[in-house]
Amino acid sequence: MGNSTSRLYSALAKTLSSSAVSQQQDCLEQPDSAHLEPIDPKDLLEECQLVLQKRPPRFQRDFVDLKKNTASNHRPIRVMQWNILAQALGEGKDNFVQCPIEALKWEERKCLILEEILAYKPDILCLQEVDHYFDTFEPLLSRLGYQCTFFPKPWSPCLDVEQNNGPDGCALFFLKERFELINSANIRLTAMKLKTNQVAIAQTLKCSETGRLFCIAVTHLKARTGWERFRSAQGCDLLQNLKSITQGAKIPLIICGDFNAEPTEEVYREFSNSSLNLNSAYKLLSPDGQSEPPYTTWKIRPSGECRHTLDYIWYSQHALNVNSALGLLTEEQIGPNRLPSFNYPSDHLSLVCDFSFNQDPDRLL
Repeated sequence: MGNSTSRLYSALAKTLSSSAVSQQQDCLEQPDSAHLEPIDPKDLLEECQLVLQKRPPRFQRDFVDLKKNTASNHRPIRVMQWNILAQALGEGKDNFVQCPIEALKWEERKCLILEEILAYKPDILCLQEVDHYFDTFEPLLSRLGYQCTFFPKPWSPCLDVEQNNGPDGCALFFLKERFELINSANIRLTAMKLKTNQVAIAQTLKCSETGRLFCIAVTHLKARTGWERFRSAQGCDLLQNLKSITQGAKIPLIICGDFNAEPTEEVYREFSNSSLNLNSAYKLLSPDGQSEPPYTTWKIRPSGECRHTLDYIWYSQHALNVNSALGLLTEEQIGPNRLPSFNYPSDHLSLVCDFSFNQDPDRLL
């Protein structure tokens, strides 16, 4: 590995307590990193693995081929969805009773997160619970060729934790060599006509290879049991915004999110039955293609064990094909202490899909 790259990353690692934290709440624009050198992803991966050398190796997950004999004239578009667990919440609020506090140290946990991203090489990356955007993800990912956008929660619970790193929020990253940004919207979700603490980012991109437009959105809906109607209202508001942005499904759409809702909830049915003609990509892993995975998050809190399906990648099934999807971790891999752990940095599993454009997008609309 080149010494210049090593020095560059090592210097970045020392910025975690930077005074920039006080500026984060109001700064939504992408900071200027153009003057900093690009980073070779292989070098960054080696840096991460060096930091993690005392930890167990990363779990092996395989992609499942889902192609249905559909020819594609372009490279697939790889999309990654992940609630990465806000550092302030992991250490200060979430009470993962079976997770050693040492496993949550940011200096190592950030390398586990980066290792996962670097391993799957997404063209588009959608993250929730990001509270180290300005000192970690934007500086590094921008130098890997991504355009970066962050939208924090107005009243982030991270701010209640001592020595926090600023508010958490949603972040969206796409490779500038593959896509051109046409339009971007930061959406503060409403429920019952009231503005809420949950947000979304929706961006219309142009694929450089095909010239086709599509919209990518990331969101994180309200958590907790008892808030089902609230989540439903937030989902309706998001769908209304996306109908406008996509001109009523004329522009293909991919929505990534932690919906904090099982498939039995009303908000799930709203997305399934929307006029945008959406399907949930991970249903395609089931034998009948109609069932969601048994879990996307698995943790142990003082109240007991929590095993739920809350995370989804929705897509316009008339305009897009799912070529493959990354298989989930097995119960054996996760282990008896569940997530997060020394092996895995978040209580939510990452979801990764490869998409291609349908050659006849009006056929099923």
